[in-house]
Amino acid sequence: MNRTFIMLLLIEASMIVFNLLSTWLDMNYRLFPVRLVEFVNSLFFALFYLRGYVYFFYFTTVIKDEAYFTKTFSILKRIPLQLCILMAATSPWTRMIFYVDAEGYHSGPYYKILYVEFWFYIALSYLITFACKVSTIQKREKISIFWANTLLLIGTFFRLFLPQVLIMDTFCVLAVTVLYLSFENPDFYLERRSRMFNNKAFSEYLEEINGKKPYSILAFIIHNYRDLREMYGVRQMDVGVELIGSFLLNEFPDMEIFYCRSGRFAILGDETLELEADNIRKKIEERFESSWNSDDTDIYFDVSFVYIKPGKKGLSTHTIISVLIQSLGKVANAGSEDYVLIDEKMVHSTEQDAEIKRILENAIDLNQVEVFLQPIVDAATQKMVGAEALARIRDDDGKLISPGLFIPIAEQNGRINQLGEQVLDKVCKFVAASDMEKMGLNWINVNLSPIQFIRHDLKERLERIIGENRVAPSYIHFEVTEQSFIDEGLLFNQIHSIQKSGFYFVLDDYGSGYSNPARLKKCPFIGVKMDMSLVWEYAKKPDELLPNMVSTYSKLGFLITAEGVEDENMAKMMTDIGCDYLQGYYFDKPLTMDEFIAKYS
Repeated sequence: MNRTFIMLLLIEASMIVFNLLSTWLDMNYRLFPVRLVEFVNSLFFALFYLRGYVYFFYFTTVIKDEAYFTKTFSILKRIPLQLCILMAATSPWTRMIFYVDAEGYHSGPYYKILYVEFWFYIALSYLITFACKVSTIQKREKISIFWANTLLLIGTFFRLFLPQVLIMDTFCVLAVTVLYLSFENPDFYLERRSRMFNNKAFSEYLEEINGKKPYSILAFIIHNYRDLREMYGVRQMDVGVELIGSFLLNEFPDMEIFYCRSGRFAILGDETLELEADNIRKKIEERFESSWNSDDTDIYFDVSFVYIKPGKKGLSTHTIISVLIQSLGKVANAGSEDYVLIDEKMVHSTEQDAEIKRILENAIDLNQVEVFLQPIVDAATQKMVGAEALARIRDDDGKLISPGLFIPIAEQNGRINQLGEQVLDKVCKFVAASDMEKMGLNWINVNLSPIQFIRHDLKERLERIIGENRVAPSYIHFEVTEQSFIDEGLLFNQIHSIQKSGFYFVLDDYGSGYSNPARLKKCPFIGVKMDMSLVWEYAKKPDELLPNMVSTYSKLGFLITAEGVEDENMAKMMTDIGCDYLQGYYFDKPLTMDEFIAKYS
């Protein structure tokens, strides 16, 4: 992008010079050889055509969409430019664009093709900019490209309709100014105090060189950066970062140094960094053994390092940055590993997460999240009395993705709220359209994530979904995991508020967290589901722990469900110790709603 901008400046400067020179020669054509006048005019028109193309090419470098850098597109986009330059170069003989005779300069029959060519590239710029959906270009940047093209368009209209007013170059300079302020301003890419390259520069530079030339990255992070910022103060920490940046810039002038916020630094280099990575790391470690003096205060930092050499062809920039951030996050606290070498396994895990995230977001946006139902049976009669609703998504080949993979991602990126509401909506539609009594269903359990409890409008959103489907709230039992107990006050307030609307709550996966009878007693649950790990452990080696738990919670008034029941013996054991309900593959696996209806209607 920067090189193209420099090319654009050179062409603009050349255009201004040759515009004046060709005009002066045309006015004084008798003083100079005809061939010289023809040559200068041919060069002027060639530069005019090239200017329109270079503006367009600059816009494509800003957009950074690989679709516009393919070999085929590169050939096609140059054809109008090459044809026009050929016409300009041959005009002294063909007279298509211009000609010079004894009476001076004259425009040729195809003179106005220079506007057509310029407008073609402007139109193509408009089209590509607003058809582009890649995340590398923001709305503000699209607006800047729009106005730069509009200024160019206005300039051509002035030249076409008011040729005696030489103002088109002024509009071109204005367009260049817009591009500079929008994309070339150094402040966009430099950290304010230390003048190191910033996070935006790191991302864009990596995007530009990735897959085109070899490189490696040695990154490090200051331990407990946020805590130190509070302890030392914002100003002193900023000075500390500036001192670190100055040290890195002075010690490693041949490498690119980036500060990626929150105490994260990255050194990017070619084969030299790969060969010298250990020595560079040791040199940095030795410097951090001493203090960094800031305003007569000695600041001490501890750091950990992460090294990656993206040798895998086709590894995306997003994947590289993601795996770096994740790895730095893991070593960000005191006592962590001092040095992590990113291997193929870590990269594969990050790529897998990115692919699952894409599939998840696509499923949510297109309302393609599936709901499976797994029966819950009465322990005494082994007849179905309820079911649990389980969210499922499929990959591009139609294979199911484990919820253990996509649920954490949904919770991290905030899409768990939409996922949970979509599941509840589909469960409500199922209840409204089914004969619940005929199937023996008294309720359906729907999971609520701890993240959903953070929403202060959770009650209203649940009531809206129930109301739209005209379903009685008593058919819905919400399952809450022990993780939700992290904020007891918020959890209890939300549950009490939602219960007033007629919903019931069940504690899920008991035994996988840190709940206890005293805390559980405070919550208005109607039931407790024993985690399958407790059930399996008891089945392998019976002891008094699980029976005592079941007895205690039964006396407190909770209905007990045993999860993960896989055979007849486990079912009998759970019934004998007093469980009220059983759930597991022994009775049935999770089924799609259509399969569930076909089997249990």
